Formats: sequence, C-alpha cells, structure tokens
Amino acid sequence: MEDNPRFKINDVVIYGSSGVCLVKDICALDIDNVDNTKQYYVLEPLYSEGSIIYSPVDNGRTVMRKILTKAEAQELITRIPSIETFWVDDRKMREERCKQALSTYNCYEIVRIIKTLYLRKEALVQQKKPASQIDERYLRTAEDLLYGELAIPLEIPKEQVQGYIMEQVEKMLNLA
Repeated sequence: MEDNPRFKINDVVIYGSSGVCLVKDICALDIDNVDNTKQYYVLEPLYSEGSIIYSPVDNGRTVMRKILTKAEAQELITRIPSIETFWVDDRKMREERCKQALSTYNCYEIVRIIKTLYLRKEALVQQKKPASQIDERYLRTAEDLLYGELAIPLEIPKEQVQGYIMEQVEKMLNLA
C-alpha cells in the first residue's frame, strides 16, 4: 500500500478530462473485485454534480496535478499576448495537434489552442465563413478546461473567466 499520496484530502486538482476535482478522501475501497490493499483518491468533480471518481493513488495513466495558484493564474493571463499560435492548414494535422496539446492538461498549451482557434474563428467571421465543427469542439473543450481551472484561484464563477481574461489582456495591450 502506498503510504505517501501526492495529494491530500481537500486539495483541488486537475484530473484529466474530468477537469477540476476536490480530493474528498484517500482510502482503500471496500468493493468486490477491487484490490483492497491499494489506496484510492476519492475525487468529486466540481463542475459535474453527483459524480465521484475513484483513482488509484499510483495511477500513472491519467494526468493529475494541483490547480494553478492565484499568482500562477495571473502570470498565465499576462503571458497570453505573447503566446504564439500554431495554425495548421491541414485539418487532420490541426486536429491531431489540438488533441495532443489537450492531452497534456497544461494551461499554457490549452491557451495556445484557445488563442489559435479563437483568432481563426474571428478571421472567418470577417470573411462571413463558419469555423469547422471540429475546431469549434476543440475550442469549447479547451475553454471549458481552462476556465474551470482559473475560476478557482481567481475566485470568480467559471462563466465570468473569459470576460475577465479578455478585460485583463485588453488592459495590457492598451498599456503597450
């Protein structure tokens, strides 16, 4: 049994595509056909009411990390104007690039996806053309993950994070 889990009860973590979760407990599970000598994190997704996730403490397959601190979140936002986009014309290659970046659950990479697809969408709007459904799906997924995470340290509702980021970036650009 691993006696030294990386996270503690009440830690707020990112757990793969489930996003922001609260560590509710760390325990052995008393469930048939489950190794009761293993420790499990009992995770409660913050944006998915009623869900509970049981993840082995030694799980190496799913990305699990602490969420950003307030200082790290604000630092990330200040870097947005200088974060480079990665537009790829080939749809399949672009989709693969987005999928790969999303699988890291790294906020910097997620911002790159959002910035790339958002700017592309804006350019298409100017040309009176629609964005592809795949680009829209990756944009929504990336926004959902990022805004869900940033809402916690910024202490604002998830729905207000995009506006907050745009306001901060606009302030920075006006000062430049």
